[in-house]
Amino acid sequence: MKTKIFDHIQGQVKHNRKGIALLIDPDDLTDQELHAALNNAIENKVDFLFVGGSLVTSDRMSHVISVIKSCTTIPCVIFPGHAMQVDGNADAILFLSLISGRNPELLIGQQVIAAPILKRSKLEVISTGYLLVNSGKPTSASYISNSMPIPNDKPSIAASTALAGEMLGMKLMYLDAGSGADSPVSTKVIRTVRNTVECPLIVGGGINHISKAREALNAGADILVVGNGAQKNLAFLNEVSELIHLLNEPLNVN
Repeated sequence: MKTKIFDHIQGQVKHNRKGIALLIDPDDLTDQELHAALNNAIENKVDFLFVGGSLVTSDRMSHVISVIKSCTTIPCVIFPGHAMQVDGNADAILFLSLISGRNPELLIGQQVIAAPILKRSKLEVISTGYLLVNSGKPTSASYISNSMPIPNDKPSIAASTALAGEMLGMKLMYLDAGSGADSPVSTKVIRTVRNTVECPLIVGGGINHISKAREALNAGADILVVGNGAQKNLAFLNEVSELIHLLNEPLNVN
C-alpha cells in the first residue's frame, strides 16, 4: 500500500530529517521552463512538488499537474489559493486555513465550497494551518487574502496562533512570507513556533539565498519551500539540496 504523504512527513520529522519542496506557480512557467524545473527537481531529489499560488489566472493548473505526473514520481501536492484550485490528478492537497488572518472566507468559507469536491476525489487531504508573516512589503498572498500578516518581530503571536491551529486539529503548520518576499520568515518566529507546536513545520517565502535556507532549517523548519529563487536560478535548488543532504547525512551512518 502506498505510504500517505502526511505519514511520510511525520516519519521524516520523527527521525529529524529535513525535506525540500519546489513550489510551481502554473502562471509563471512555459512548458519548456516547466520541464527544466522538473528535471532539476529530479536531479536534486526534491521531496515534494507544490503546485498553486495566490493568483492563478490561467487554466494551466490541470495541464501542469498532468505534466508533473507523466514526468516524475515526486509527490504532487496542491497548494491552493482558492477553492477552484483543485485537481484530482494530484496526490494530495494542503487544506489551508489562513489562521493568521481574520478573513472568514479564507478561514472557513472557501473550505466549505471545496469540501464536497475533495470528498469525491482521491486526493489525500492534509489539514494545514497557514500563517502569513510580514516580509516588509505587500505580497500577492497578503493582497489577495485581504488580511494583515503577523509581524516578523512578534514570534509570540505566531507561536500562539500556530498552537491554536494545532489544538483545533490541524496536522501541519505553514509559515509563509509570500512569493517574491523581500525578507523570509525570521529565525525567531520559526524557532519559537517550532518550540511551541509538535506538528511538522513548513517554511517558505523569500528564501532566495543559501544562507537564508540554512538559517530557516537550523531554526526548525522541517520542510523548506523554494519557488521564485529556484526558478530564476536553477543552481540554487542544487545548493539547497546539498545543504539538506549534509544536515541529514549524520543520520545515515546507522
